[in-house]
Amino acid sequence: MVPTTGINHRFSTLYGNRNVIHMNNVAIRKSIVAQMTAEARDVSTPETVDAALPNKRGDFAHDLTREQEAAVKAVRLASHLCDHVQSQLKDAEKVEKDDSSPVTVADYGAQALTSWSLLRSLPDLEFKMIAEEDSDDLKAPEGAAMLRRITDLVNHTLSECEEDAPLLTPDDVIDLIDAGRSDGGPSGRYWVLDPIDGTRGFVSMRQYAVCLGLLVDGEIGLGVLGCPNLPQWSVSDVDCNETGACDPYDEVGIGCCFAAHRGRGAFAGPLFNTEGLPTIPVHCNDLLAPEEVRFMESVEAKHSNHHLSAAVAEEIGLELPSLRIDSQAKYGALSRGDASIFMRFPPDTYREKIWDHVAGVAVLEEAGGVVTDALGNPLDFSQGRYLPYLNGGLIAATPSMHRAIIAALKKIREESS
Repeated sequence: MVPTTGINHRFSTLYGNRNVIHMNNVAIRKSIVAQMTAEARDVSTPETVDAALPNKRGDFAHDLTREQEAAVKAVRLASHLCDHVQSQLKDAEKVEKDDSSPVTVADYGAQALTSWSLLRSLPDLEFKMIAEEDSDDLKAPEGAAMLRRITDLVNHTLSECEEDAPLLTPDDVIDLIDAGRSDGGPSGRYWVLDPIDGTRGFVSMRQYAVCLGLLVDGEIGLGVLGCPNLPQWSVSDVDCNETGACDPYDEVGIGCCFAAHRGRGAFAGPLFNTEGLPTIPVHCNDLLAPEEVRFMESVEAKHSNHHLSAAVAEEIGLELPSLRIDSQAKYGALSRGDASIFMRFPPDTYREKIWDHVAGVAVLEEAGGVVTDALGNPLDFSQGRYLPYLNGGLIAATPSMHRAIIAALKKIREESS
């Protein structure tokens, strides 16, 4: 019998035979850049994060090879559905959640397919998942039409991509979506899924990502990013429109998959028309002078304080404009050296969900990057569906740039107080 803890027992029949604040005094800012950069590159500099080793999470004894292979397969399957839906999305196929963020038929379909694929690939393992969506709206009478559409999309994708896949019913799809209702915690294994990170980017025909990670006793074990619109070459301002938001692509060479296993590095490769794990090693670029460094931030201004980001950038001597990209595709771009910094300063009232970061953090840390809160503390994924308070924001960067940003934020806080 397939373990079905927390999941409707009918699941065992669904898988066929295979069970920033602007600073004044430009002269002062410029005069401290050289000193700050030198301090940032000194690993022993006090009052900064010790980032001599990119991954500060310690040793990891678990072999998650099977799980990583299953995660990559699931992300590719979900990405196939999302890519199909994006260009055809209609207003009637998206709704607004309580936090005013949109959710689409593709969000629901990708979550159902990810659950289905993981259960099919790993029938002998207990399945617990923390995921963004639930089926509550779909169970209401007004959600019936959307549920039928989601079910059709899921079955269409399975017929194209999976041999011997059974025909799923709307009830099956509901159960698969609700497999992501786990609350998480400090012990056990939990899959963490954002079926479409950057849904506003998705509905606006920009960047988005299918993001799947695995937590083992509260620590990140692996992460996979499927970025259907991200080119397989380095993204720069040439690839962006007049608003600074990275445009989607539809020509050959588009669609990237990033995968990382704790302690074994990060890799990239094509997302579509291929099988197996990505094989191209990716590494952050920590050899650039500040004036050569590119930083990234969210497209949506309400997601982050762009003024504070600009102040920090000026403080550490950055000269290039920001690159604004939706979703955890930013983590993938950072991991291969497209940029060196991602700063996120959300409103104080906003609580960060773990599915918005687990997969991306896994990839970036294994590529040599550092991810912390705004005071330099590591992120804690062991507290359930939400991250603890981030002390004002989240910093993801190469080691030297990370130290420079933490120092700059400290200086800005002291001067503003």
